[in-house]
Amino acid sequence: MTTAPRQLRLAAFFTPPGSHYAGWRMPDARSADMEIDDYVAMAQLAERGKLDMLFFQDSAAVASAAVNRTDDPEVQTGAARVVRIEPLTLLASLAMVTKHLGLVATATTTYNEPYHIARRFASVDAISRGRAGWNLVTSQFEDEAFNFGADHHMEHGLRYERAAEFFEVVAGLWRSWDPDAILRDKDSGRYFDPAGMHVLRHEGRFFKVRGPLNVAASPQGRPIVAQAGTSGPGRDLAARIADLTFTAQTEIPAARAHREEMRERARGHGRSPDAIKVMPGLNFIVAETESEARAQHEHLMSMMVDRIVLPTLARLTGGVDLTQYPLDGPLPPLPQSNSAHGRQDMLVAMAREKNLSIRQLARHFATANGHQVFVGTPKAMAEMMETWLMERAADGFMLLQPWFPTPLENFVKLVVPELQKRGVFRREYEGTTLRENLGLPMPE
Repeated sequence: MTTAPRQLRLAAFFTPPGSHYAGWRMPDARSADMEIDDYVAMAQLAERGKLDMLFFQDSAAVASAAVNRTDDPEVQTGAARVVRIEPLTLLASLAMVTKHLGLVATATTTYNEPYHIARRFASVDAISRGRAGWNLVTSQFEDEAFNFGADHHMEHGLRYERAAEFFEVVAGLWRSWDPDAILRDKDSGRYFDPAGMHVLRHEGRFFKVRGPLNVAASPQGRPIVAQAGTSGPGRDLAARIADLTFTAQTEIPAARAHREEMRERARGHGRSPDAIKVMPGLNFIVAETESEARAQHEHLMSMMVDRIVLPTLARLTGGVDLTQYPLDGPLPPLPQSNSAHGRQDMLVAMAREKNLSIRQLARHFATANGHQVFVGTPKAMAEMMETWLMERAADGFMLLQPWFPTPLENFVKLVVPELQKRGVFRREYEGTTLRENLGLPMPE
């Protein structure tokens, strides 16, 4: 008896106008900032390629470099990612033009309330008939604090304590109704069965929420929950609550070790290790020939300007102004940042291990934000992805596109058929909900 090969899980990751800071300048790039037609086209393209989901990054602020007009006013004019549609609103519209594709959006636990988040995601889940997902994050960008009555973030550890309780409240609210609690029995006059309604009555350190939620039970038990924290508290939270985790390993040994760690952490919380999918980020440029892919990559890199990319490191320096140091010199010692501890640790380790200058490090992060970069042919990309899957370094990938829409068009047209021929990616969707298509069990 032969065992079917493991199947890749794939998400199209959206950071408008692209994961590369210069991607919006490519000749064939669409803005993907505010035009709904662009989003609809990308969603339908991803569904034609049988991808599991669209995954939207978000933040509730415009970066300080653009707001404060640094010493060089030209910095702000070249800084992309300053406008974007609020993603939960966007998911509701995309649910109406897709049938199978999962729809995942980022929402922070630092500057929201649990009842709002529970109701919004439950509503998108109802509209999409069970295809919604919540990327649970604690806010990294200090700029967000300025828009919510604060002068700075709460401390990193405290943000994760709040996030853990925040999730417990949301998950409790999602359990407000049994699947068969809404009767709508016209003969008896009973609209619902009170035995199927559960009042939360949560009282904790950060929140006091009575409930119940005024949205019926989810078609998939509850919306999928994703988490991307790489610090110790972030990993532990993901292992305890997440259905999938978005990671940033670039080599197979480290990725395999990270995946096994997450599975062991999940087991330590009484969960099946198969209940959490580990999906590293993958930046890519793929074309029919190696030379064509390399030419696109070289053109992309030629448009990278130091004064634009250097601020990309600002949130991870712990307050150190890198412009005061020689750009071709080494990264100076950095104090602990109150932004993203895990990402700062990765930044420092990469600079030390690869002997990168400040300039090289900034260019790398503006290109990949710490994730793997692939440039090459469809066959080579499919082979690489299959190797990661079979080596148990990943359950799938978050596909970061440097600009829109050509990279994803090429992936669907050229790479997906290669993966299908190898038997490691679906030809048709397995179910009707995101949970079914990811191969995840219904929550208890």
